[in-house]
Amino acid sequence: MDILKDFLMINKQTLKKTVVSLKDNWMIIFTGIAYIIINMLMFSLAMTLFSGILSIIAGVIIAIVSASLISNYLYLLYNVINYNRITFQDFKDGFKYFLRKVYTVFFFAWIGSYLLNIVQGILGFNGYILNIVVTVSIFILLNPLPETLYLKVLEPMDSIMYSIDFMKENWLNWLLPNVVCYIVIYYLTGNIVTIFTTHLNLGLDLGILGIIRYLLGQGIFSFTMIYRGHLYKLLSTSTRRKRMFMNKF
Repeated sequence: MDILKDFLMINKQTLKKTVVSLKDNWMIIFTGIAYIIINMLMFSLAMTLFSGILSIIAGVIIAIVSASLISNYLYLLYNVINYNRITFQDFKDGFKYFLRKVYTVFFFAWIGSYLLNIVQGILGFNGYILNIVVTVSIFILLNPLPETLYLKVLEPMDSIMYSIDFMKENWLNWLLPNVVCYIVIYYLTGNIVTIFTTHLNLGLDLGILGIIRYLLGQGIFSFTMIYRGHLYKLLSTSTRRKRMFMNKF
């Protein structure tokens, strides 16, 4: 019964904060359009300038751009969660604010993916099963990694370990609201939310209904990411016993 009360109390507080944050910072919904344009321009430019043997350079550039977009979005969320405001200056500063952290995590992920591909090639079909298990495990255990990167002052590897410990302590309070939001987003837009999703794909439907559907989906996605931030901050700075005790007053 205490677990249920705690769950309801946490999500009630988080919902109230999220509604206020999204209302005051509604412009974050439109950042997805900016990210799509930047992605398209940088991808086209990199592939045009660096073709053939130089495509390796293009890959590095694309990875840095992707990491900078994630850094930008995390910095906007950082300001929304901590100060309930975002400015154009925050948008400009955000591309480099968490870049080192994000790119280092990308590097770790690349090493892990490389080693996993070697093992998969050796094990054959069993390696394919292992790949699925590892991918699902990472998605669950490291699900709060974005919030850890922008709300905790930790090095990338420490952020990874902290995220795992956070999930061990708060798996129910964290996963259930996220699953509900992910299902709603997928039902409305067909987009699957991964750990470092910064925006939804616009797709090829550029008609009025398509754009309205995209903005609605992007609005729900923005709500989800702000909700995650407030939820993470509450859970990572308290325990169930402390929350129940404070609730009495």
